Amino acid sequence: MEQKNDVVKVENMPPTGIQVVIREFRKDKLALLSFIGITLLIIVILIMSVFMNQDEILRIKLLERFTEPGVNGYILGADEAGRDMYGQLIIGAKNSILIAVAITLIANVLGIALGIIMGYYGGFIDNLFMRIIDFLMTLPTLMIIIVLVTIIPKYGVFELILILSAFQWISTARLVRSKALSEGRRDYVSASKTMGTSDFAIMFKGILPNLSSLLIVELTLNFAGNVGIETGLSFLGFGLPPSTPSLGTLVSYATNPVVLSSKWWIWLPASLLILVLMLGINYVGQALRRAADAKQRLG
Repeated sequence: MEQKNDVVKVENMPPTGIQVVIREFRKDKLALLSFIGITLLIIVILIMSVFMNQDEILRIKLLERFTEPGVNGYILGADEAGRDMYGQLIIGAKNSILIAVAITLIANVLGIALGIIMGYYGGFIDNLFMRIIDFLMTLPTLMIIIVLVTIIPKYGVFELILILSAFQWISTARLVRSKALSEGRRDYVSASKTMGTSDFAIMFKGILPNLSSLLIVELTLNFAGNVGIETGLSFLGFGLPPSTPSLGTLVSYATNPVVLSSKWWIWLPASLLILVLMLGINYVGQALRRAADAKQRLG
């Protein structure tokens, strides 16, 4: 009899966050395929880039200028300087992915920390940071980024990551603050204060875990957005330097009418890779968003 009661209790227990996410992906086959495909694609790109000689790939070979795919051992042909487009695609994708990951981690760590602090303490601290955030949101962020990239001499990957991260934490901080305000009024927070638990422990060991499902969704969608921002700036010529390949710099070759019309192998593979990455990440993000909201779940 006791064993039956234990079985009933286990069956009546609410599913954990991981179980909800797994159930949601099982119901949404497109999101599941996107997750598997994007994960494998990123792993393959990162592994292949390790075994490639970037200096050799970027070496100019004028005799191989505009070599078509499949000729002279070029899998995806060569650009106007005779550089291997396949190698540039792999290295460019690696750079774009790693830059997006770095921006996402830096900006979200800063945004989450400030958001929880504002929501937990409220009062003067909340008002001070919210006025700063409101001011930053009124600024033309894209124009400021372009100006900073222009005036910084010999900027590289590290400088670009810092510049973009400086503006990407704002939306995360606002979101986390609003959730932390409501969490801060719950009974477990009051009980922790009564027991003498430190503010740091309450914020980052009590409140933060309860925001985990929301933060996973935010991280995923921010990653997709940061890939788009980096590639967009590089396409316009204000992202990575021309000497550093990225998906945006490869697509920017299409601004040449001759390349756009007759040299498809130079810009099309990078464009398709960006499309696949953005669509796949967004499908995964939608599934995670539904898992975080009980009203929208499919399962």
